[in-house]
Amino acid sequence: MKVSCIDFERGFIGEIYPSTLVTGIQFLSVSAIGQKGDALKKIFEALKVEPDLEWGFIDGSYVKAHQHSASGQSDEQAIGMSRGGKTSKIHMVVDAFGLPVNFEVTGGQVNDSSVANGLLSLTDVFEFTIADKGYDKESLREELRDRGSIPLIPRRKTSKVGNEDMDWGLYKHRHLVENLKRNYEASVTLACIMAWLPM
Repeated sequence: MKVSCIDFERGFIGEIYPSTLVTGIQFLSVSAIGQKGDALKKIFEALKVEPDLEWGFIDGSYVKAHQHSASGQSDEQAIGMSRGGKTSKIHMVVDAFGLPVNFEVTGGQVNDSSVANGLLSLTDVFEFTIADKGYDKESLREELRDRGSIPLIPRRKTSKVGNEDMDWGLYKHRHLVENLKRNYEASVTLACIMAWLPM
């Protein structure tokens, strides 16, 4: 059945699919950036109960933005220019079970270590905080130690200090944060599939 613009204006869609239209409008209002955008984050915070604080992992992942995205409002949309073009970056903190504890979405040009202090300060203190070389910053290590966490962040090859203090066995568990990124991509794919399912 074809639906013309006139039919849509008369509320044709709302009459045939009232619950779909209402649900869509509610989702858009809850997920809107700025005014009510914190509603979904509040639900996430309410559901996050007793994370395992033995190990904490932090990492960032790029998400490619559409070529026509961010026409003048890139700060509000967390889209920036990086080596890969227009991208967003998801900075994620997970617990020892690989469950998300905190996250932030920024423009793709934002460096991992510049977000880490703020993101970790909003989470409970982990016994060990594990990150990759992108977080190699002495000020981050010092802040983690001050908070009571042991940082496991490998130093770059150019470092004079070296990596003698690294627990490489524990560092190998970083796959937990990588797995979450893979699960995120699968969730987005599932959401796209559901958008095309007939109502």
